Amino acid sequence: MTIKTQPLIYFFSGLAIGVAVVAGIASKKIEAPASAVEVSKEGRPQYKWYAPELPTSLDFCGESVPLDRWEVKERLDRELLVNYYLHGSQLYILKLAGRYMPLIEDRLKANGVPDDFKYVCVAESSLQQNALSGVGAASFWQFMKDTGPNFGLEVNEEVDERFNASKATDAACKYFKTAYAKFGTWTAAAASYNCGMGAYTGQQEFQKANNYYDMIFPDETNRYVFRILALKYILSNPKKVGNILESSEEYKPLKSRTIQVDKTIPDLAVWAIENKTTYKMLKIYNPWLRAHKLTVKAGKQYEIMLPV
Repeated sequence: MTIKTQPLIYFFSGLAIGVAVVAGIASKKIEAPASAVEVSKEGRPQYKWYAPELPTSLDFCGESVPLDRWEVKERLDRELLVNYYLHGSQLYILKLAGRYMPLIEDRLKANGVPDDFKYVCVAESSLQQNALSGVGAASFWQFMKDTGPNFGLEVNEEVDERFNASKATDAACKYFKTAYAKFGTWTAAAASYNCGMGAYTGQQEFQKANNYYDMIFPDETNRYVFRILALKYILSNPKKVGNILESSEEYKPLKSRTIQVDKTIPDLAVWAIENKTTYKMLKIYNPWLRAHKLTVKAGKQYEIMLPV
């Protein structure tokens, strides 16, 4: 073997080894990644659903959720399972949030109520301003007709301020602050919004416990705080759960001008036309106007919003 022939031998030997390696890789079966859907012989899709991953930690208004307790963890798991795959509903809420959340967040902050209470609003109404339950609870915060006036809302045949987003949020804040002063935690204040302060107090006295997570309630209240927590997790992590929405796709706050009204309006349709809009737009901008007229008592004044 001469010195000149050695490089050729090394070259061809290396080439042979390389070909063998490539051939081996090519002949090896590579497993395809798991797919979210399979197709049957008949061409029918069969989707695969996976349980969402639970967060390792979570809080409500800075109050820690004891996820180290199995029964607490499972209650949160249930609400995540129920809400996780409702992507159409979640995307619509995220779109509506672009329009209504700036106002709601502003009123919560102005009243000294933690920002997390905006998810109570979502749990109550899914941000549907004209939401009306079967028992008569209305709008964003689902105040009952008899309860609203207790927190400063005017409710009658012509005016229903439960449908006024700003005033109703202020009223909800009054409730939350009163409940917080009574029970000592924002979590309890949120839970009592579902069952009422009286019912919550009754359960405290009977069960001789103060912490919401140490108590048991009727099923709706048992699930209520956990639904709020699930919505907080899902809506504050939209891309993580698969909700892809660009900011340009969110609905924007309505641009408006405000007119001060201190005299009775006998016909709102005529009044709307006189103010260069339509009755339809008047109602969209002011859903709290519930009749065809507006009676204004002496010394009373209303603010009516109209399109720019």
